[in-house]
Amino acid sequence: MDETVNVVCLKWGELYGAEYVNKLFNMVSRNLSLPFRFICLTENGNGLEPGVEIWPLPEFEEPPWEYARVCSAWRKLALFKSGLADMQGKILFLDLDVVIVDNIDCFFTYSKTLAMIENWYQPNQNIGQASAMCFAAGEPERLLTHYLADPLMVLNQYPTEQAFISGHLNGECAFFPELWCQSYKMHAMPQGLKKFFKRANVLPQGAKILVFHGRPNPPDAIRGEWGKRFPWYKRWYKVLSPSPWLAEYWR
Repeated sequence: MDETVNVVCLKWGELYGAEYVNKLFNMVSRNLSLPFRFICLTENGNGLEPGVEIWPLPEFEEPPWEYARVCSAWRKLALFKSGLADMQGKILFLDLDVVIVDNIDCFFTYSKTLAMIENWYQPNQNIGQASAMCFAAGEPERLLTHYLADPLMVLNQYPTEQAFISGHLNGECAFFPELWCQSYKMHAMPQGLKKFFKRANVLPQGAKILVFHGRPNPPDAIRGEWGKRFPWYKRWYKVLSPSPWLAEYWR
């Protein structure tokens, strides 16, 4: 595969600063051998590395609060607009809070159709997880067109943008091999009673991308902190050991 590929991220609001974009750019640079453009769609490009292409955040009307409070990521549908950031060919979208731990060339050749993570908490239900998606520029624009034609219909049918993407494509959506993208909380942290006796968090075997959905975020996980306070009755089982090994990748 000789043509230039695209890696794109979205940054809006104040939840994630320039540090997250820069570290993602550095991780991609270390783990992608194909020629690539790294594009950040944002309303604030201050502090970004020179190698990051800064493009305006695509226009997208946020859904009403009763839907946005359930899912704040509907803006991801704007990624499917044809001609966005002059991108051509394959696009790999990555959330800002992922950690790349191995080579990611394979994501660009895995499928001719849109491919994404299968939701770990809802297996075999055709429900995706949109922290990583790969697709051809402009190819899934019908997703955005369908949403814009009647947003409330879509919002009442699907609780999240990722459920809409995989559900509306209805079998035309491919899921990455399960080992490629693993959840830090589900696969790196001990589960069940093990977390009380064996608290060390480990890099899951076969992972290429570690996904940090919800809390903690990568810098919190490195320190062994959740990044938020819990009610007293949750603190006894919300145990989290430091993962200093993550710092070797999240840099």
